[in-house]
This record gives sequence, structure tokens and C-alpha cells, in this order.
Amino acid sequence: MKQEQPRVAIQGIRASFHEEAAFKYFGENIQTIECNSFKQTFEALQNKDADYVVMAIENSIAGSILPNYSLLLSYAFPVVGEIYLPIQLHLMALPGVKFEDIKYVTSHPIAIRQCVDFFDEYPHLQIVESSDTAACAKRIRDEQLTDTVAIANTLAARLYGLDVLERRIESNKKNFTRFLILTHHDNMVKRQPNKASLCFQVSNKVGSLAKVLNIFADEGVNMSKIQSMPILGKRNEYNFYVDIEWEEPKQYDNAIRQILKYTHNFNILGEYERHDEDSAVPKVIKTERIPRTYINIKKIGS
Repeated sequence: MKQEQPRVAIQGIRASFHEEAAFKYFGENIQTIECNSFKQTFEALQNKDADYVVMAIENSIAGSILPNYSLLLSYAFPVVGEIYLPIQLHLMALPGVKFEDIKYVTSHPIAIRQCVDFFDEYPHLQIVESSDTAACAKRIRDEQLTDTVAIANTLAARLYGLDVLERRIESNKKNFTRFLILTHHDNMVKRQPNKASLCFQVSNKVGSLAKVLNIFADEGVNMSKIQSMPILGKRNEYNFYVDIEWEEPKQYDNAIRQILKYTHNFNILGEYERHDEDSAVPKVIKTERIPRTYINIKKIGS
């Protein structure tokens, strides 16, 4: 029986950016399952300890999170949605602590690198790297550190009772992270998809990949992302992870049927609604999957 309150596995602890992304997608009436690694989130889903996984896949500054692409293929859980989250970084401390009292700044290494312009102005501050932005805020609260500030989001400041000393210290104000939503094979949702994540291989011959890309263009299908990953132990062989978008279902159907001629080990990792900031948050409703009739396609979740 489906739980009324979805159990959502995230990498990190409560008030991390992963939980903020989960709130943005599902709403705040969820049960957050804290995990130490991305692999543990997939294990929680596999063991039915979670109903969904929210996983970062790329950042507009740091780029793709390559190990997570391998997890998509290894565990074969279907992608059922995506969410883009603006990354806004704030400097926070215990209530009453003044900026001139600060000696240490702690946060995730990526968050620290995204605030280099701020730290250039205060070279006396010592940087302490940690595994999670929210965990840094929690440590300040738990250990009552009066000489340390954390870089995290407003969710962490609110949950752990910290004051924000400086807002929006990130160097690039247009920084965002894309998160994927994954679920069990039997927990699919019925929506009208207009985006898909694919994985396939092509032969190591001149023009093999170009043929696939030309088919997308000819059918009016937009390729919004392409990422190559070497296949372990195989020289000059790669998996290509591709995100595509379309306006009419027939564009997608025609493109898929044609590219099967030029690819092998073809996988549909997920078909879902692309994130639109102007649209409402997708409503998660369990229903039966609508099977497709493609030949020789390995579809995640089938």
C-alpha cells in the first residue's frame, strides 16, 4: 500500500540542498530518509526503505556528477521527474555571534569554491571542508561553536537555530543544480511525458554518433544534454547519456524507432515531465504504467 507521506531518500542530512529539492518537488509533507552516500539512497530504494530518491545530477558551475550516471544504469530505477534548484549560499552562526569573532568557515568543498570572491575579501578566515553543508550548520548548533560559521541554505539556518550573518555570498548568482527523481519499478506515475533520459552505445565508426544526433534534429526533438562515460575495461567504447525534449509525442516515437538502427545496449532511463518554473509542482499519483511497443529497447522499470 502506498504511503500517504512519501519516504524520500537523500544524500546528506535534513536541511541539505537535497532536502530542499525534495520539498520543492513533493511539498514539505514527506519523510526524509538521510543517507551517507548516493549509493545508500539507491540501496534504501532497493530495500523498500524509501519510496523515492532525489539525486543531484549536474550543477551549472561544477558540471556533471559523473558517478551518479553510473548509479542510474547499475540500479536501473526509472527516472520519473526532475527539479532545478537555485543554489543560494549564506553565512550563518550561533545567535549573538558577531562577524569579527569568526575564525573558521566550514562547508562542503564545492560550496566553498562557489564563494571564492567573498573569501578573497577576508583572507584571515580559515577554511574547514566537510561532507555536507547542513551537517556543518548542525555541528555549530550541537557543539555551540562561537568562532565558526557555516555556509549553507536558509533551511539549515531555520532548522538548527542559526542567524544569517551574510546572505547570498556565492560568486555566481545564477548557480543552480538539477536533481532527478527516481522510484521503484512498481511505483510509476501516469503523466504525459515531454522529456526522456536515454543511455546507449554506438559503433566506433566515423559518423555513428552524428547519425543519431541528426535523427533527433530531423524529427524536431531537442537534445538538452549529452554526457559520455567510458565503459569499464573496454577501449574506445562509451555509454552516451542523453536528455531529449519534444512537443508532440510522435516526434519522440519516430526518433526512437529510427535511432535503434544505429545504437546498441539502448536504455530508456525514464520518461517524465520536464521541469518548468512557471508550472505547478507535479502531483504524484500512483497508477498503471503505459507500456510502449518498441522493439529491442531495454526500458528501466519494465
